[in-house]
Amino acid sequence: MSSKFQRTIEDFSCAHCGFFVPGDGFTNHCPKCLWSRHVDNYPGDRANDCLGLMEPTGLELEKGQYVIVHECQKCRARKRVKARNEDDIRKFLQSML
Repeated sequence: MSSKFQRTIEDFSCAHCGFFVPGDGFTNHCPKCLWSRHVDNYPGDRANDCLGLMEPTGLELEKGQYVIVHECQKCRARKRVKARNEDDIRKFLQSML
């Protein structure tokens, strides 16, 4: 079975907080506020035309690693993505209190 992941390297400015995010082909959300944009059907394909903002709505712990749960503010789709080392998880957790 082949993976549908496509590595797309592109920099972006966060549509939620404005932070400049240098892309590395695996980056899909802002490390400062954890928000994302609904642009993919499968990771990296840029084939979804929704373009809604993806709000981080939760964190899950899976095999010792955080997974960010996003919900699209436009179409309400939910996606899960692995957190990265540079993500400000503590800031997100504080905002949930």
